[in-house]
Amino acid sequence: MKKIIVDKKYDGKKLNTFLLDNFNGLTLNTIYKALRKKDIRINDVKINENCIINTGDEITLFITDDLLYKTFDLNIVYEDDNIIVVNKPTEIEVVSSNEDEITLTKILQENFSSKSFPYPCHRLDRNTYGLVVFAKNKKALEILLDKFKNMEVEKHYKCTVYGIPNIKKDTLVAYLFKDRKKSLVYISDEAKKGYQKIITSYKVLSENLENNTSILDVTLHTGKTHQIRAHLAHIGFPIIGDRKIWAK
Repeated sequence: MKKIIVDKKYDGKKLNTFLLDNFNGLTLNTIYKALRKKDIRINDVKINENCIINTGDEITLFITDDLLYKTFDLNIVYEDDNIIVVNKPTEIEVVSSNEDEITLTKILQENFSSKSFPYPCHRLDRNTYGLVVFAKNKKALEILLDKFKNMEVEKHYKCTVYGIPNIKKDTLVAYLFKDRKKSLVYISDEAKKGYQKIITSYKVLSENLENNTSILDVTLHTGKTHQIRAHLAHIGFPIIGDRKIWAK
């Protein structure tokens, strides 16, 4: 049995969206099977449909852990006395506010029999795979956090997008505003009150004329939430698989 409280991010959303985001092993098939068996409760009331949930609701799941969580084999690409670099797979968070959720950080700390280290120096989204740097001690963490904050670490992202840019290499400048109440991100080409400047560079690595897609090498010069996804969508080249709505 697992209990989890709905946070404001999912207020007014469907139950399945919340569950799929918080339990990386769950599938729609498992959710609907549990609903038919009334193995899911909201505020201690048995339910049998994919209903709307609200902030503060308590969700109780009578679903076994092997169906809730995926198991991951750590892919360590580098390690020394101070850092460890892991190739993070998709469908797992680096960290999570849900104490019951399996995260990359928890897996590492369990392997090292520690509650504090290794600790991540940066993040990648759940659906993004790639290298994550972890510090193995407090001093290394302080140094690396400072390096990332001051943009002294160059990070590259490979993105597959719809469309093929005519300009094969460019540095983009725009302004981003995140409306937390509406869960929307707004992008503007002009500076506005409350908007933060974002700078994103890209280079076209390959093109697929048949599918009208391309692969971009993207570099961040500023580090704002959803920057790459929002900025590329803003110029007309959204990342394939990105379901979030970007407002103008």
